[in-house]
Amino acid sequence: MSNAADGAFPAEWDDDERMNVMFSDFNENREVNTTDWDSKMDFWAAVIVGGCRHRASVRVSLQELNRTLRRKERSPLGLETVLRSMARCGTIQRESDFAASVDCGWLYWGVGLLLVKPLKWTFSSLVGSHHRVPLDASFVVMELVKEKASELLEVYRSGGFASRSVLSFQELRTLSSDVCADESTLCVVLLQLQRDKQVTVSLHDGEKIVKFCQAGQNSVCPVSDVDLGIYQLQRSEVLLGERVDKLGLEADKFKEEARTHLREGKKSQALRSLRACKRVERRSDSLFVQLESIRGILDRIAQSQTDQMVMQAYQAGVSALRLSLKDVTVERAESLVDQIQELCDTQDEVNQTLSSGVTSADTDELEEELKSLLDESKPDSISSYPEVPTSRLRIPGEPSAAGTDALSSLPAVPYGPLDVTAEQLEEELKQLTLTDLDFQQKKMTSPAKRCEPAQ
Repeated sequence: MSNAADGAFPAEWDDDERMNVMFSDFNENREVNTTDWDSKMDFWAAVIVGGCRHRASVRVSLQELNRTLRRKERSPLGLETVLRSMARCGTIQRESDFAASVDCGWLYWGVGLLLVKPLKWTFSSLVGSHHRVPLDASFVVMELVKEKASELLEVYRSGGFASRSVLSFQELRTLSSDVCADESTLCVVLLQLQRDKQVTVSLHDGEKIVKFCQAGQNSVCPVSDVDLGIYQLQRSEVLLGERVDKLGLEADKFKEEARTHLREGKKSQALRSLRACKRVERRSDSLFVQLESIRGILDRIAQSQTDQMVMQAYQAGVSALRLSLKDVTVERAESLVDQIQELCDTQDEVNQTLSSGVTSADTDELEEELKSLLDESKPDSISSYPEVPTSRLRIPGEPSAAGTDALSSLPAVPYGPLDVTAEQLEEELKQLTLTDLDFQQKKMTSPAKRCEPAQ
């Protein structure tokens, strides 16, 4: 019995009550209960897509769904309605219609995908409500097909075949073994890549070959004679390489037989094995020379393709340069250079003027103006003060000369009345007394300072 433990189904798959509702058939009239109808449709659409992704498959059929979605011996009753709805929405598409919408040339593939009756290639109305879905009708899940197509392109571009634009179908089958589970899935993926113009498929001598879009191209080009020639050389290189390796192993085998016969004393048989070894080595050497010639041709082709790309790049560069220089002339360039030079000279002159600063003449003029300002700022009251004495003070005990006594040099004592009242003098004396007492207290409380000896 299927369950949600393997990851193929949602967690509610083990809820019996919920699944009883989901396994019931859809109401014929959606408008009766739109919410319930849409919820059930979304559930089964997600289960179908998730199941295909879990199986790494891009195809689904009603018969396969009835088998894989069985739960407790029951199959969902509304799967046919779900498939019709998914087809209307474009989530799935009938496999034959999908192939026919790409290119009728794919009819010759015939590998499981196109083994259908011609009647199935007609575009019948599958999405109608009165048409039943055949049990064996195969549908492709478009979301998964596009995912596989992107994966296949990534595998091709990141592998060793990226340098080869044309591959055989068998080579591609080997390359895509981790992406496409079977050959039919690969065919569907190639159909999507051809729809996206990333590959093209053709027949050559009864062999199906696939050409991939190369880097720098938006879409793949048709297979040309050059592509076929390069493909033949590459195939010859592979075949010759395999043949040379096989002959090398065969030569080693004959050489080992010759050693064995020689140890056993069978000289004639040893010589026969040695001659056979020499013949195989000569054939191997001949094939190796041909192999090297083919490799040299392929190297020249690759180099020529590189040269062609370089030439195309040069041509594009010349065209772009020609357009960019369309309105540019030598005369205009010379005029612009002259204008730039003139502006540079003007800037140099401005910088030189600013860096020269103020001249000495301007400095003298500023000093004179500053001196005059100082003279004007002197107070007028100074002129009323007595002149400062210029004579030397007499030392006590020294006789004074006439007119040279210190007292004689002092100004005369004023005899006019003072403009100070007795109350003002009393107040000033009181302030002096308080100041003196405060000074004495500070002196008594401060630590005595010791005189340090002079050094």
